[in-house]
Amino acid sequence: MKQKFWIGLSSIEQIDSAFVRNIYEYFGDIERAFDCSRKDLTEIEGVNIKKAETFLRLRDKVNIEKTMEEVERRGIKVITFDDERYPKMLREIYNPPMVLYYKGDLFSCNLERTVAFVGSRRASTNGKDSIRKIISDFRNTDICIVSGLAEGIDAASHRAAIENNLKTIGVIASGFDYKYPASNKDLYDKLERGYGAVVTEYYPTFEPIKFRFPQRNRIVTGLSYGTVVGEAALKSGALISANLTLEQGRELMCIPGSINNKNTEGVYKLLKNGATMVTSGEDVLNTLNWQIIKESSAPLKCTNNPDLEQNHVYKIISDIIRIEPLGFDEIQAKTGMNTDELLKTLTIMELEGFIEQTDGDRYKGLSK
Repeated sequence: MKQKFWIGLSSIEQIDSAFVRNIYEYFGDIERAFDCSRKDLTEIEGVNIKKAETFLRLRDKVNIEKTMEEVERRGIKVITFDDERYPKMLREIYNPPMVLYYKGDLFSCNLERTVAFVGSRRASTNGKDSIRKIISDFRNTDICIVSGLAEGIDAASHRAAIENNLKTIGVIASGFDYKYPASNKDLYDKLERGYGAVVTEYYPTFEPIKFRFPQRNRIVTGLSYGTVVGEAALKSGALISANLTLEQGRELMCIPGSINNKNTEGVYKLLKNGATMVTSGEDVLNTLNWQIIKESSAPLKCTNNPDLEQNHVYKIISDIIRIEPLGFDEIQAKTGMNTDELLKTLTIMELEGFIEQTDGDRYKGLSK
């Protein structure tokens, strides 16, 4: 299995994806690249000798079987640069990650309909509300929201995606041994358990060090056909993402905000320099030239099938509350069932022991 050589190389903190890609493309085979000699490296154009010596010294300490076991033990899935499933848009950028570690279901996300949302960690209420408004316009479509699982605009984007029945991808700046920031732990869990995927290029033990956040940004924008900037100060990670978007030849969009907010100064600078202003989901669709057909929102009908566990309606409701308990109104909004029909169905499911009410008016599933 070639994958273990990719993982072994990615476990060496002192070498980067550009170095790995350089030696991989020279040899055309990751195992040969891993086992290369000092003489081999001197013949590769663009390989720094000092970095090559560092690589050789550290490579000899890598136990590739053990590094792969550590990844598998944590339940982490892996996709490598030579895999035909590797995301097409990400492959096209300068310096793509050679390895993607992920949890969740990355390929349940439509990678042909990805849009990034980025912005300030200290976002205003108005900024987060604007994000929610735009993303709500995509409700029940196959659009996938990509962001960085940080506080502020990132978190608001992921939460809005979940609330509107959209898949979402969170790109993190560390390995999976860390969930940063801790305030977003619930988001990590939701993405890993059915709402999309959490993705990183970093081996599980790598810490969320400061320089890794701007590196992470190239993956957020690289996975996406366009980037929407919510709020951004004149010096911010969001502006780094904006510049990466332009360098990658993708569409750059901005949400206007209050001119009295420091976090909109960067937004207005981008708008003055030619970014597209968006105030609705339709603006985003027009910019990306997407035509989206929403999933059917026709009300579900309950059948007379006495075997409730096999009932189509039961399965849909069960899936809806599998991740977290939801209130009646939330379940009704997702199913489109009328009040009487839904009350009857929930009552039967509760009596049969498939669900229970918790916290007064919320329903959660029970294993049976």
